[in-house]
Amino acid sequence: MSNVALCVNPKETYVKCLSKGYNFIVAKALADKLLGDSYEVVEEYKGTDLENREYEQLLPILKTPKNKKAFIVTCDDYVTMEDGTGIVHIAPAFGQDDYEVGLKYDLAMLNPVGEDGCFTEGPWKGRLVVDPELEVEIIKYLAAEDKLFKKQKMNHDYPHCWRCKTPLVYYSKPSLYIKTTAKQKEIIEENKKVNWYPDYVGEKRFGNWLENMNDWAISRNRYWGTPIPLWRCSCGHEEMIGSRKELVEKAIEKIDETIELHRPYVDEVHIKCPDCGKEMTRVTDVMDCWFDSGAMPFAQYHYPFENKKLFEEQFPADFISEGIDQTRGWFYSLMAVSVFVTGKSPYKNVLVNDLLLDKNGQKMHKSRGNSISPFDIMEEYGADTVRFYMLYASPVWTPLKFDVEGLKEIYSKYISTFKNAYSFFEMYANADHIDPREYNIPVEKRELIDRWLLSKLNRLVKDVTAAYEEYDLNKVAKLIVPFLNDDLSNWYIRSNRRRFWDSECNDSKKAVYQTTYEVLVALCKICAPITPFLTEEIYGKLTGEESVHLADFPKAEESLINESVEERMDLVRDICSLGRFAREEVNIKVRQPISSLILPKSDELIIGDLLPVIEEELNVKEVQFKQDMTEYLEYIVKPNFQVLGKTLGPKMKELQQIISKLTSSEIRELSEKGLTVKLDGEDFELNNENTLVSIKQKEGYASTSNNRTIVVLDTELTEDLILEGLAREFVRKVQSLRKEADFVITDHINIYYNGSDQVEEMLRKFKDYIMGETLGEELIKDISLTEKYQCDLNEEEAYIKVEKVK
Repeated sequence: MSNVALCVNPKETYVKCLSKGYNFIVAKALADKLLGDSYEVVEEYKGTDLENREYEQLLPILKTPKNKKAFIVTCDDYVTMEDGTGIVHIAPAFGQDDYEVGLKYDLAMLNPVGEDGCFTEGPWKGRLVVDPELEVEIIKYLAAEDKLFKKQKMNHDYPHCWRCKTPLVYYSKPSLYIKTTAKQKEIIEENKKVNWYPDYVGEKRFGNWLENMNDWAISRNRYWGTPIPLWRCSCGHEEMIGSRKELVEKAIEKIDETIELHRPYVDEVHIKCPDCGKEMTRVTDVMDCWFDSGAMPFAQYHYPFENKKLFEEQFPADFISEGIDQTRGWFYSLMAVSVFVTGKSPYKNVLVNDLLLDKNGQKMHKSRGNSISPFDIMEEYGADTVRFYMLYASPVWTPLKFDVEGLKEIYSKYISTFKNAYSFFEMYANADHIDPREYNIPVEKRELIDRWLLSKLNRLVKDVTAAYEEYDLNKVAKLIVPFLNDDLSNWYIRSNRRRFWDSECNDSKKAVYQTTYEVLVALCKICAPITPFLTEEIYGKLTGEESVHLADFPKAEESLINESVEERMDLVRDICSLGRFAREEVNIKVRQPISSLILPKSDELIIGDLLPVIEEELNVKEVQFKQDMTEYLEYIVKPNFQVLGKTLGPKMKELQQIISKLTSSEIRELSEKGLTVKLDGEDFELNNENTLVSIKQKEGYASTSNNRTIVVLDTELTEDLILEGLAREFVRKVQSLRKEADFVITDHINIYYNGSDQVEEMLRKFKDYIMGETLGEELIKDISLTEKYQCDLNEEEAYIKVEKVK
């Protein structure tokens, strides 16, 4: 009933065919498929030859307006030769393609379907258009009218409600528009001034959308929403009201500026038509909700009616952020409204985040069972954990595969570590009655490890600031975690425990507290934008100030970034890491002292006065430096025949002799940066590609290396070393019992024990050490201790009980 035209492809060929007493016009490419062999071609046309030819209305039920065209042949490239006749019926009220053809040819628009999905006219009035029984009735009707050529079932895509899966009726309705295409060039130019992160969204996705923009259909036939302030008269006159004041002045009813501007109240207000004197009534439509969003920069300050200066100071926005699905939503509506009102883009920088997927990369849906409850997740792990995880897991402009296991990792790596670092500082500062804000030890007078941490901190501030300015929050998170974990917690705090525990409040103790305080405060500030709650709590406890979010963002002090100090300390850390790995390889615990650690002589100048740190960390009695490491290691170097065989030929034998005479220092140089030797009187470069280097440790030693250094441990354990290791295990167990008993760090205790002869010997020799480490008052042997107190100390049987001294 709604068809008002036919459409052919202008580039295709069509034929008039005589078949079974009827004349048919079909696409030439489809004639055989439609008519078989029994037809005669009477005439042939190009698609353009048929344009504007008239035909009889197929279903003469609806009448067309006299001022509109109807029942003509139109042309458009979207008509295909895949199936059917190659000729398409056009119903402009139903379908985008049909509508655009209708506009092109000024066709009539017929819509006999109501909002309930039922026909409003014709023989099937009141029937649902998707009623399957109606299909049969229409086919019978066409057959009776001798207008049925063929009947067949065809499957095609059709819109359905995503909630209830009901078929949707898709048709055009009258609407009010904003002619955004009139400002298209200005909008495109303003977008070019915006910094998009990532830039391809602004240049491609959003830019392409703007290049193909249409006018904005602004009206919606709904009850809730912002009413369109357009009054219309029956004579055709229209007025758009621009303010409450104007509405009060023009209203026929007695109202004031407190009137509620939503439906139904504003619908009851009328104004007088200046043309005919009749009452004008507001149109019933409301605004597209995206217009509200786009008007946000102006609406938040009630601009231009007030706050004009404040608005001008804050417009355009420095930064906004939203999901990539807002390309045609908020990003566009903000831009369109702003360019119309001010001629400018409403934002300078846009950070675009992509979609949240499940851990397998699938979109989350309740129906699939892979959705998550954000409130349950935040209740269990905290909002800050979720925020930090989402930034740490991937750049915000890439899809995020959300995995709860990742939340657990971030809680451990970041949240828990941050809390523990603060708790350690708080516990000892309170126990010592120390306020680091009262001290001011100059940085140059602090110990090297303090200066190292402050150098690392200021480098972090510098790098994090640059990452924030690039809106790369993934980089920010990836910079913070290793500093917090590796530099502050696992190295600085652990390496300086004895300075915190020192009974004398000397400059060293003051400096370690002051340095830790400064670092924790700075960390709170740089982490505040991405974990606002955790940093707010810790910062308030540290400083007593109102809020970290009112504090200035820290600035890097370039003078405190010291490459030399960092190089020295980083080498020490490498040595300690390698040493711990070597211990693990030979199954010697770190609590078990060993006699010596051997390092290359070249490390001595770099490490300098940091030997006590290494000795403490690796629990070694002595650090030695050796020019030649072959006393402990056997270096094996061979030519890589696969690389050198084809190029050296007879010179290979000479090269093997040269390699066999290399010293350990030369081999190390070869491994680290390459070594130049004389081969047949000419320079030849040996490197990791053309040689194969392996290291074999000699019996009684353990070793490991990286591209910076090599460490060797003397693994021979004397009786004294074994007893000292047993003493350290005893201390560890006592400290664990203190913690289980919930003693505070200042509580003194009595220690009750029983154990083997080896344990007795150890306690006799290391009693003072044990009592000092555990705040022990008395060490008492108690043979009555039961299995409840049994523990294993390096495979020695022992029983231990602790008791707080009252």
